[in-house]
Amino acid sequence: MTTEQEFDIITARCREIFINKMKDYGPSWRTMRPISVVNQLFIKAKRIREIETTGVNLVGEDTNGEFMAIVNYSVMGLIQEEIGYADTVDLSAAEATSYYDKYIAQARALMCRKNHDYGEAWREMDKEAITDLIYNKILRNKTILQNNGKTLVSEGVEGNYFDMINYAVFNLIKAEELHENQ
Repeated sequence: MTTEQEFDIITARCREIFINKMKDYGPSWRTMRPISVVNQLFIKAKRIREIETTGVNLVGEDTNGEFMAIVNYSVMGLIQEEIGYADTVDLSAAEATSYYDKYIAQARALMCRKNHDYGEAWREMDKEAITDLIYNKILRNKTILQNNGKTLVSEGVEGNYFDMINYAVFNLIKAEELHENQ
């Protein structure tokens, strides 16, 4: 299977969770300010790193759900960056899903370009290293937001969100391959 096909399978699963959560809660995430989205991502990445480091998982849920949440919260972050946050739920589920699809398509296109230029280097990386890259992107976004969104020479929060989506998908692909090989 190609990386593009694997990407499509993984993001379809993430999309299904996104849609089902909206059935449960509606797009209530629209009220989250940018720093709140980043902190949700921080919580997810922190849990993954803790489990990877200690090997102990007292909650019992595997980290795949956390990587899927990173994909979905990163998309939410991109939506919030484009249209701002709201004081009330101001999008329908269909509108939110349309934004979701737009940003996943952009993440996929970016992944294809980078995969070409980097020769799929992520396939030779350890899962923990990819997790650390996600964590680093989250910390970068925290700093950028503390600087009122201004950067001197770096990409803004959007680029970091796209990278987080792709890195999370890569780790989910790696987890799928490990599961298939067992």
